[in-house]
Amino acid sequence: MNEEHATTRAIPAWTVFLVAVAALVLAAVALTATVIGSSPYRMMVGSGMMGGTGMMGGTGMMGDGPAWMAGDLGAQNGPQPGASGFVAGTVASPRVIHVIAGPGHGFTPSTIAVASGETVMFLVTTMGPTVHEFMVGPADAVATDEPGSAEIADIGMMRTKSLTYTFDGSAPYAFACHVDGHYEAGMRGTITLVE
Repeated sequence: MNEEHATTRAIPAWTVFLVAVAALVLAAVALTATVIGSSPYRMMVGSGMMGGTGMMGGTGMMGDGPAWMAGDLGAQNGPQPGASGFVAGTVASPRVIHVIAGPGHGFTPSTIAVASGETVMFLVTTMGPTVHEFMVGPADAVATDEPGSAEIADIGMMRTKSLTYTFDGSAPYAFACHVDGHYEAGMRGTITLVE
């Protein structure tokens, strides 16, 4: 009687892990494309997701921040103050600016230009598994996490929340995330006031 012995080979755990990470990254790219209206191909290839010096751009395996997603973000935010076709936001019709929080501890874009007196609606989307917040206002109040400052709290993974703010002062402005350790890790940005 001939008996055949079937041999099974286990798939190494690291292979399963890499496939799972790749699937998660592709799902995040597709969802980001849906949220900010960019093509997934352009986000992956055109904006450097697979370029740079790391696996996904930047200098580390996941890059040093969300720069790999920045592809069409400037185009999505429209003409900037001083550019042809720029229309300043008003209280009745605020200009919409898309901001990506993460992955990691950074914002894209990290510098935003607004017109003096302009009203802006920030649409903030968290990329990656970390919960973030978005605070905006005078730079000194944002730096010290001053209570009462305009803020969106608890923006979870793949969630978008909005905040409308009018830049009616003359002080320098900024934005930041003050979830424990995030500001200290560099999660902040500047707002340039254009007269």
